[in-house]
Formats: sequence, structure tokens, C-alpha cells
Amino acid sequence: MKLLSVNLGRRKYVPYTDHPEGVTGIDKRPVEGPVRIAAPGPKGIGASGVAGDEVCSTLHHGGDDQAVYAVAREDLDDWERELGRPLANGGFGENLTTEGVDVSNALIGERWRIGAEVVLEVTCGRIPCRTFQGHLGERQWVKRFTAKGAPGAYLRVIEPGEVRAGDALEIVHRPDHDVTVALQFRAVTTERTLLPRLLAAGGALHPESLEAAREYAAKYGG
Repeated sequence: MKLLSVNLGRRKYVPYTDHPEGVTGIDKRPVEGPVRIAAPGPKGIGASGVAGDEVCSTLHHGGDDQAVYAVAREDLDDWERELGRPLANGGFGENLTTEGVDVSNALIGERWRIGAEVVLEVTCGRIPCRTFQGHLGERQWVKRFTAKGAPGAYLRVIEPGEVRAGDALEIVHRPDHDVTVALQFRAVTTERTLLPRLLAAGGALHPESLEAAREYAAKYGG
């Protein structure tokens, strides 16, 4: 298991975003050398946890619980075959492109050590949006991405430090429940009856998903 690339996005003007200034940082490209990762601060105030990466819409992106976004190279390869086109590392707007890690089936609360310093904790999956669809240029992309159910994972920073392409990735903690990123994603998108199952992940779960699970369980049981 290893880190294939660290990818950074720069502010860019595009016609396909709902940002009031028409900008996005979704177009991320691999960079050389070490990159610092640290907790950016609360959502709405903090942006990316990856130094040099621009987050333009802090209402929906960034913050401590979505500090870093990771996608498996294996998932990009699968989409390449389905779409019939190449997808570079960073092509989904991910900060980290991994190899040998089943990112979408990681457990909520699972912790990864990358390199010698950084420890990250899995919090939730990525919800596709209009900007993502425009960036990929694929019709009905939001629907297709959601149906596949392999969203990649957002992570919070437990121990800050520097990472670089080629660093080893080690799973150093796996919690004692069965709530995966893929399950969380389905629960908050297409199968809301699954929401009560998310409660088993406790405080490791992204706060918005945890609140949704609690509200659903209080209203419908489970």
C-alpha cells in the first residue's frame, strides 16, 4: 500500500460551478517534493488540509472533517475502462491517489499512517456535485458516480506532517464496527433506511452524517 501522488488544485474560472465568483479548485495536479498536511480548522472557516491546495467553496468543502480527499488508483482505472478515456492522478479532484488500498470500503474511523509522520482518519465519502460533473465533462455523471457507490474517502488529520509520492501507507487502526465509506455513502444518498446503521461508527463519522443518522433513528427507529 502506498501513496502514488499528492495533488493540488489552483483557483480556476469555469462555467460549470455554482460558486458566486465562478471559481473552483477541483482541477488538481500531482506535485513533486514533500507537502505538508495539517488540520485546517472548522468547516466554513478552514479550507484544505493540504498545503498549497485551494478550496474555493468552504460552505461545502474543506474543514477539519474533510481535510483530505483520497481516491484509489484502482477506482480511477475502473472508470477509465468504463468511460474509454484516460484519467490522470488527481482527475477526480482528489488530494491523494493511493495504490493497494480499498479506499471506498475503508471503515469510518480507520486510521492510515502515510510516510513517517502523518496519520489520517476516515470520516465519510464524497458526494458528487455539478462542479464535479462539469469537470469530468460526462453526461449524467452525478447519477453514474452515485450508482457505482465507490466515492473515495474524506479524512481528518490526527497527526500532521509531510508526505510525498511514493510514501508507504499503513492501516494502523481498524475500529470494531462494519460501517464502511461505501455504506455511509449509500445511506446519505440512495438508501436512507441504512442511516441508523451509521450510529455504530460514533464520533468518528462526519458530523453531518452523524446528525442525519440520529434524526432518522429518532423519527423512524432502527
